[in-house]
Amino acid sequence: MGPTTLEGKFVRLEPLSERHREGLCDAVRDGALWKLHVTAVPHPDEMEGFLDRAREMLGAGSGLAFATIDKATGRVAGSTRFMNASAEDKRVEIGYTFLGKTHQRTRINTEAKLLMLTHAFETLGWYRVELITDYLNTRSRQAILRLGAKEEGLLRSHMIMRDGRVRDSVLFSIIKSEWPGIKTHLTMLLAR
Repeated sequence: MGPTTLEGKFVRLEPLSERHREGLCDAVRDGALWKLHVTAVPHPDEMEGFLDRAREMLGAGSGLAFATIDKATGRVAGSTRFMNASAEDKRVEIGYTFLGKTHQRTRINTEAKLLMLTHAFETLGWYRVELITDYLNTRSRQAILRLGAKEEGLLRSHMIMRDGRVRDSVLFSIIKSEWPGIKTHLTMLLAR
């Protein structure tokens, strides 16, 4: 999975790099996202490690992190990534998505997911895209369902969060045969 830029009407997903650091820090500060107990958003002081892990995943071929750019302002709205990719199984996860409070509940996340899903299914020819979120993150679960993903189950004691809480995670997926209908659905959502 090589670096690529994905661009729509409202958002541009650029391969994450050092030049996005300050914009990412600003996005994270917009809503103090690192304080949310149901996410793993890095504190602005931890951004170097966040960028390092993104570079490592890209180098290993297991992921591609993006800076999410609001095209109307040119500002970094947040980040998202392809991760845990398995080329042999034609499967990838979309995750580590966060948006500053100003950009939440806008078209930006919907279009970013449309771009990523289009890339996964139509460009890469993959069969399955997974999305995983904290069981306690009701807003994220609802947003994933709004995309058209199917809930597959609960991953119990799946992760240890920064505060030491043992997190249960909910697994969702979209498979290639569902993609045409979901693409139409997302396109209609963006047209509203």
